[in-house]
Amino acid sequence: MFSYDEYREIIKLVKESGRACTYAEAKDRDRFILVRHDVEYSVERAHALSRVEDSLDFHAHYFFQWTNNSYNILSRKNRDILTDMHERGHIIGLHFALNGMTDMALIRERIRQEIAMLSDMLGFPIDCFSIHRPSPAVLAENIKFPDILNAYQDEFFTFDPKAAPDSELRVKYLSDANHIWRYGYPDAGTISSHQRIQILAHPFAWTKKGYDNKENYRTLIQEKYIEMVDSIDRECKDFAPYREEFEGCLKEI
Repeated sequence: MFSYDEYREIIKLVKESGRACTYAEAKDRDRFILVRHDVEYSVERAHALSRVEDSLDFHAHYFFQWTNNSYNILSRKNRDILTDMHERGHIIGLHFALNGMTDMALIRERIRQEIAMLSDMLGFPIDCFSIHRPSPAVLAENIKFPDILNAYQDEFFTFDPKAAPDSELRVKYLSDANHIWRYGYPDAGTISSHQRIQILAHPFAWTKKGYDNKENYRTLIQEKYIEMVDSIDRECKDFAPYREEFEGCLKEI
């Protein structure tokens, strides 16, 4: 369940279909499979999943947030990770969080602003985005730009507020949101029976061993705890004498 071995089998099926492509390539194709990753909590898990894809000579889209309390996209460590992923052929994009915004003109303006800032800070062009927890109103808006691609625009995603797992849509959308595959599973039958597919796999859900939702949550907390403690140690040694004492908190998780 949600192991790297399971993920490899999914990617092998995608590759064997001969339809894997980027969003830019899919615009001119009648048949495609898009693989996308929205990075919610852990840049490290995104990096690890990209290495799994590397082992299969496969590249995917990775969308990162600016406004996320779980990671700092501009830290030196994370900028290095994103640059490494970009240089290995993965496509880096913006995972845009609405943060309560409903004004469509403002949303469009902010997307452009965040795309420009991310391009400037990383030193390479960013030209695609996905929306974090998009509202029905935003999906219905079908936001498009002449020079930036939206993972939810109608070439790549079919919006139907009444869609069910068995609905016949122009683009089949598969997502592992909340550690559950919604609207179907990317197995051989699903991939062969749909001409246009978009797959969203969240990196935080996938690990080498594979865990159920509760165990995955526990290990994610452990990893973030270690990251925080290591970050404090790099900044100063004031708390070094207490580190071993408080490591017991980690063992209790």
